[in-house]
Amino acid sequence: MSPNLLRLLFLLMIFISLSITSSLSTPSPADSPPYLWPLPAEFSFGNETLSVDPALTLIIAGNGGGSPIVRAAFDRYMGIIFKHASGRGSLLARIRFLRMVEYDITSLKIVVHSDSEELQLGVDESYTLMVSKKNEQSIVGAATIEANTVYGALRGLETFSQLCAFDYLTKSVQIYKAPWYIQDKPRFGYRGLLIDTSRHYLPIDVIKQIIESMSFAKLNVLHWHIVDEQSFPFETPTYPNLWKGAYSRWERYTVEDASEIVRFAKMRGINVMAEVDVPGHAESWGTGYPDLWPSLSCREPLDVTKNFTFDVISGILADMRKIFPFELFHLGGDEVNTDCWKNTTHVKEWLQGRNFTTKDAYKYFVLRAQQIAISKNWTPVNWEETFSSFGKDLDPRTVIQNWLVSDICQKAVAKGFRCIFSNQGYWYLDHLDVPWDKVYNTEPLNGIEDPSLQKLVIGGEVCMWGETADTSVVLQTIWPRAAAAAERMWSTREAVSKGNITLTSLPRLHYFRCLLNNRGVPAAPVDNFYARRPPSGPGSCYAQ
Repeated sequence: MSPNLLRLLFLLMIFISLSITSSLSTPSPADSPPYLWPLPAEFSFGNETLSVDPALTLIIAGNGGGSPIVRAAFDRYMGIIFKHASGRGSLLARIRFLRMVEYDITSLKIVVHSDSEELQLGVDESYTLMVSKKNEQSIVGAATIEANTVYGALRGLETFSQLCAFDYLTKSVQIYKAPWYIQDKPRFGYRGLLIDTSRHYLPIDVIKQIIESMSFAKLNVLHWHIVDEQSFPFETPTYPNLWKGAYSRWERYTVEDASEIVRFAKMRGINVMAEVDVPGHAESWGTGYPDLWPSLSCREPLDVTKNFTFDVISGILADMRKIFPFELFHLGGDEVNTDCWKNTTHVKEWLQGRNFTTKDAYKYFVLRAQQIAISKNWTPVNWEETFSSFGKDLDPRTVIQNWLVSDICQKAVAKGFRCIFSNQGYWYLDHLDVPWDKVYNTEPLNGIEDPSLQKLVIGGEVCMWGETADTSVVLQTIWPRAAAAAERMWSTREAVSKGNITLTSLPRLHYFRCLLNNRGVPAAPVDNFYARRPPSGPGSCYAQ
């Protein structure tokens, strides 16, 4: 059966159901909100309750339906959906068969049209999800996810899992408000979360927990700020002494560790963008190679005068290129204090010989590092100071990441650059006094009216800087506020910008926070004045 015919039959079923029950409608502010996060682009639902078979079978179709990514995701989500219900393949599942218990949803069909598993910026994450009961009025039964790519199928599986709820009275999984018809796609192609493993080391399993939790909110880029002035925990075979800058020999990432993180993330439709911040934020490099410091009293920025400095950068990037396939690579470039350059004799002489100011040297360093990245088939990303200081000289392929000034994306796209929105006032998660609604109401396209320029804002990113967050608190600092930004980046602007969000969004965010908790993610209460704090007293998860 062709996909178009399948959709036509499903819509016919919806029309029949509507004419019989008059219950199917597009949600309005008067309706109880659908407990989905982020909100799909288009959806309709009814008033039926369907039971889901704990022995739900997977039916695959299309060129990419048999992908290991799809099969592994199906198994993961079945473990989530049926965590309380009779186990898949368990004794109770066999008893169900012997008793001839009938379920409304017995199979999940996943149709993936493309066999490509390439994961890059702008990959098609759209999907269609249809859930209906097979009865005398319905031609199409069960549940179907249709997507162009495996990554769209992953997003559809997440939505399907959120439709499924365990009923403690019947001890079964049910889907409420069926039949469902959902057509969904992301608003932005880049929906990121930054983690910082220099200020505090995060174990591999914790990074995996973060990646897993990102998939629940349909975030799709892990920005890994791996090294900084405090520590250099990353193995670099070409320059093996660099990770002498780690806090300890037990707080390091091997090449194999990093490769496993990238593999784990790809299985969940998440790219990993590595960052090596230069020329500032790099004091730890000199622990292994002191020649990278201009002097013992000037340990950053890195020594701009030496070819060795750029040889090391080239070696790091060459080693990382074997690990990180994502097309974007972050070169930092922020908060560069060049005062000690002009107070270091050989650097001062080098500046004078080229008739450079320290600002000229800063530009020289950033542009040379960009060309190294480009030579390795990477598109450079830089923090906004590079654009503010010498934007006209940056490579035109540069992606500017905003953090400091609210209108930088507006200015950057006007000059033809692409931009990532990360305004520190609202989307820096280490700012614990920013409530969920401020995060939610922050709009990446404010001040950008021209549709052609809006397209240059590739998305946004919430940043979990690590100065005051380690393994003990990192997940509850990220969640649930990161989810507020995730919906802003996924759902349509109209959907997230209208109505009273206390009525339309807050109940769903409470529900999503509890969903995270039920999936083992220690998301903090939504309503805390300060993020990541425990609740102030007894109460329901759904009301805190």
